[in-house]
Parts: sequence; C-alpha cells; structure tokens
Amino acid sequence: MKIESLLDFRDIEKCPRLVIKLGSALLVHPDGKVRHEWLRTVAAEIAGARQRGQEIIVVCSGAVAVGAAKLGLPGGGRETLAHAQAAAATGQVVLIATWAQLLAEHGLTAGQMLLTLDDLEGRRRYLNASETLRELLARGAVPVINENDSIATSEIRFGDNDRLAARVAQAASADGVLLLTDVDGLYDRDPAHPDAEILPEVRGVTAEIHQMASGKSSSGKGSGGMTSKLLAAEIAERAGIALAIIKGTDDLPIACAMASGLGTLFLPTRDDNARKSWIGGRLRFRGGITVDTGCVAALGRGKSILAAGITGVFGNFERGDVIRVEGPDGVTIAKGMVEYDWDECDAIKGLRSDELAERLGHLPRSCVIHRDHMVLV
Repeated sequence: MKIESLLDFRDIEKCPRLVIKLGSALLVHPDGKVRHEWLRTVAAEIAGARQRGQEIIVVCSGAVAVGAAKLGLPGGGRETLAHAQAAAATGQVVLIATWAQLLAEHGLTAGQMLLTLDDLEGRRRYLNASETLRELLARGAVPVINENDSIATSEIRFGDNDRLAARVAQAASADGVLLLTDVDGLYDRDPAHPDAEILPEVRGVTAEIHQMASGKSSSGKGSGGMTSKLLAAEIAERAGIALAIIKGTDDLPIACAMASGLGTLFLPTRDDNARKSWIGGRLRFRGGITVDTGCVAALGRGKSILAAGITGVFGNFERGDVIRVEGPDGVTIAKGMVEYDWDECDAIKGLRSDELAERLGHLPRSCVIHRDHMVLV
C-alpha cells in the first residue's frame, strides 16, 4: 500500500514511518524565543501518531535563530560563519532541551542526532547513521535531527533542512516526509498573484515545476525556500518516498492541513534499491565525466558507461567515488559509482574495449560505470 493522498500520511498501513520537518519560521518568534505553546501542539500530534503505531522522526531547524538571540548576534547570527556556528552551538542546547521536555509530557524519549553532509554522503557513515536511526526507533525514541551547523562549513553542509529531511528519510527507509512551512504548498506562480493556484499533486519534479518556485526563505530566518523543497522532493521521489508541503503555522498543524486538504503532495516516480537510492540522493561530487550522444542514448536503454562514450573528464575522483555524468550540453544526466580513478578515465576516454589493456597496462574492468551502480536523473 502506497501513499496517495494527504490523509494517507496518518495511515499506519500506508505510512508506518514518517519524517516531519519543521522550519525556523514556524519554531521561533521574531525575538528568537521558541514558540513553546505551538511546539507543544506538535508534540501532541507526534504522541498521537505514536499511539496509532507510527514511528516518527523529527528534522528541526531553528538553532541558529535561537542561539543568535541568546548571544546578541546581529543579522540573526548569519552575518559570518563564526557567528552562525556559535549561534548553532548555543541554540541547539535550547532546542533539544525543549523537545525532551515536551515529548516527556507524553511519556516519549527524544534522541538527538546532529549530521553534516559528509555523514550522509560517505557510504560507511551513511550506513552508521541509518543503523542509529533504526535502533532509536526500535527502542521507542523519537529522533530529533538537525544539521550540525556548529562545525559545518560551506563545503560540508546541506544548507537547508529540507534536503536533510529527504536524505534522513532515505537512510531510515521512511515512507513519507512532511515539510511544514509558512505557506499552504506549491503555487503555480507567486502566491501573491491574484490568479495563483496551489498544485495539489505533483508526479515528478520537472524544469517547469522548478520555474514556479522561489529560492528565498519568506521569513528571512531559514536557509531554504520553495526551491530547496523541490530539491528535497526530487530526492524523495527517486527513493519511493512520498513528500508533502503543508502549512504549519496553526496549532496542531498536521491535523489542520489534513482537515483543510491544503498542501502539495509529491508522489514517487520510482523505487530504487538501497544503494541506488543513496547514489541518487548524493549532493556533492569530486568530479565527473562528459559523454557523447551515443552514450546518452545507450543510457536510456539501460546500458552501462563504456570508455568509448566518454569525451571529457573533470575533477579529481578515485575509484569507488560517486561522480556526475554530463551529456554533450553539460547537463547532468546521471550519477554513478566509477570503476577508475580520474587519471585512468582520462587516459582511456574514447577508446574501444580492445584498446584499453594496452593503454592501462593491466586488464580493464568491464565498464567505467556499471548500470547497477548508476542512477539517471
């Protein structure tokens, strides 16, 4: 049974494991104080879901905003990296203490996890995070997750908790993701336009869908926006996970959204296996290859990438890295785990299979990227 409507996110049969993401604009007052009473209603909804038998994971923003207020930092703590890191370290203490208190009122235990991009990009650390999530859920705890902004830099951070929520859902084998925000969902144009209409359902995020989004956070507190939510939907849809954007400003926000029927539901477009799901969700790459039109056509038929189809190599990757695959126009068409280091790829690009051994000085592998270790995008 699969999620087909907003109401299905509350159905234990269709959504036994759910990720709920709360943005900074919902969680924090303009003065940097946590919205305790609103958050208490969210905790009550989590308790209700647990009583139904659902397992809940929370991805929670707001540490920088809360910490900046406590430390008296200008610009909401985002004027410099040092300010943001100090604010995050301070604010996270407040956030997790608040969650622990509110969940304890319902007899629930909070378990904190702070993650960086590297924790979910590297295969071994990804599996470690996945195992921790599974154990917390098995023990009846509610994992409360945030990006580890106190140590993250631009090179090793997600930059928004929308994509973090989608990657956590992958790692936890969740069935659904709810992104709570300050708008009703995705509109076909600027919501301020009098003719703007909400899209109730999206089957596959396309370039046209991306054009409808704004990349800015409406509140000014968060680091996301509708663009980051669409990127999260792309990660989820490839992993067979349903994702919905719903308004979260009301008390008991999930119940209110379900009652009103307002929101945008993104339905999965495929259901990759665990390894392909991890590859498809990768956000950072050490390099990639460019392929010709013949190779692009072959990929569409489910083929692997051979050296003969490669026209260019960029970056400094090693065997086993996940790299980008670009078509002749420079657009990324796939992500895959490469079988050669970058210099070997550069040496053999454009060569036929019978020419590889002489160029390499050893027996070649069957392909540069095997179809089983590749995801088309």
